[in-house]
Amino acid sequence: MSQNFDVCVIGAGPGGYVAAIRAAQLGLNTAVIERQALGGVCLNVGCIPSKAMITAAYFLHRAQHEAPEMGFEFQGEIKVNMKKLVTWKQSVCDRMSDGVAMLLKANKITVIKGEATFKSAQELEIKSAEGVQKVVAKKFVIATGSRPIEIPGFAFDEKNILSSTGALALEQLPKRVAVVGGGYIGLEISSYLAKLGAEVEVIEATAGVLTGAADPECVQVVQKQLKRAGVKVHTNAKAKSYKVAGKGLEIRFDIAGKEEVLTVDKIMVTVGRRPNSDQMNLKGIGLAIDERGFIRVDAQRRTNLSHIFAIGDIAGQPMLAHKASHEGVLVAEVIAGQNRAYDVKTVPAVIFTDPEIASAGWTEEECKAKGHSELKIGKFPFAANGRAVSMRETEGFVKIIADAKTHLVLGVHIVGPEASNLISEAVLAIEMGATLEDLALSIHPHPTLGETMMEAAEAALGHAIHIIQRPLNKGNGGGHARANP
Repeated sequence: MSQNFDVCVIGAGPGGYVAAIRAAQLGLNTAVIERQALGGVCLNVGCIPSKAMITAAYFLHRAQHEAPEMGFEFQGEIKVNMKKLVTWKQSVCDRMSDGVAMLLKANKITVIKGEATFKSAQELEIKSAEGVQKVVAKKFVIATGSRPIEIPGFAFDEKNILSSTGALALEQLPKRVAVVGGGYIGLEISSYLAKLGAEVEVIEATAGVLTGAADPECVQVVQKQLKRAGVKVHTNAKAKSYKVAGKGLEIRFDIAGKEEVLTVDKIMVTVGRRPNSDQMNLKGIGLAIDERGFIRVDAQRRTNLSHIFAIGDIAGQPMLAHKASHEGVLVAEVIAGQNRAYDVKTVPAVIFTDPEIASAGWTEEECKAKGHSELKIGKFPFAANGRAVSMRETEGFVKIIADAKTHLVLGVHIVGPEASNLISEAVLAIEMGATLEDLALSIHPHPTLGETMMEAAEAALGHAIHIIQRPLNKGNGGGHARANP
């Protein structure tokens, strides 16, 4: 016998569980199916645990290198108990997962544990340790996410060859680690491992790290910090093979045709993620999937089968948790009959390196490609911000890009302390069509890091207070006359 629902959401990650909750709030009889842990990859083996480990490593680094200069004296060495650290990290994940379970229960959502497969476009079969169940629903939402990409010769075993999942579960700190891939996942984990005391070498196939992932000027700041932290980066390098050598691993890679060899304890591969569209018999029921493996969807996240929707990583770039959550709410409201569509001006991106990078809107190159040939660009350094100085975190800057004629804010790029928190103001500014004057004339509290946003807008206008700029030309107004976009 089949269970029947108005809506069945497959996958309980940041897109799926949000879609289920919103659907239930709108009065729809809703089920969510999850084969692993509630909260999905992000909450259990991705975003949340990695940020927990990054935070822990940050505490250690500050205690070792910053606290003594502030006058704090420690007797003896600060030791890292990796087993206890991983247990604490897991407690953070468990607390969040339990919270998702509580929310689903409170909204009277049926949770089904198991592996789902479409038997037809209207029916699912769910296999679990308890047996096989069947589910029929009027609408389906596919939110089954993505998984790490494997490269030839480096199959994941989470013992020698680690994915990001294995790298976040190490109960013993390796002395030496090779990281294949200089994208945001590889650099985030490299940063925290280096702070904990590991020797890290990054093998990146392109000419630089974070290629295409962030504003180039922001990336330069992170590259300098990686060098200071002792992380060695090999660019234009291609990993070829590895072998067990005694108690270690030998990894071979090519740089300009010359073979190099590293001996390490662990190899981590972080070359990107691929959508899980090859699972669940999606092609078998006739779902359209593009050449990159993403399910084709329209602006309402509806697939070519009108009763099936797809959200999150499996529905296309950017593969970010907050984009999935936004789509989850949208899809639930569409199913409930509301007139919604995916129509965002920007999806913010954050890279939790040291220092953090955050961005909203376009880079300079993107602005010009989209027809904004004349730009006003303002940069304000954290070194000139009182709060950053008091925090001893002065690396980086806020950069604002605006149209030169209208002063409309087109992009904001931040590298520095709390960039992940500061970027939300930029998102709101871009979504609301704010100008440089809107930011410059909004009073920001002092002393805060947020003042850097105001001052960067002032810098773009030519009259920041706390950095030295060339004097304004006489007769140019010299004030804050608002431009009409």
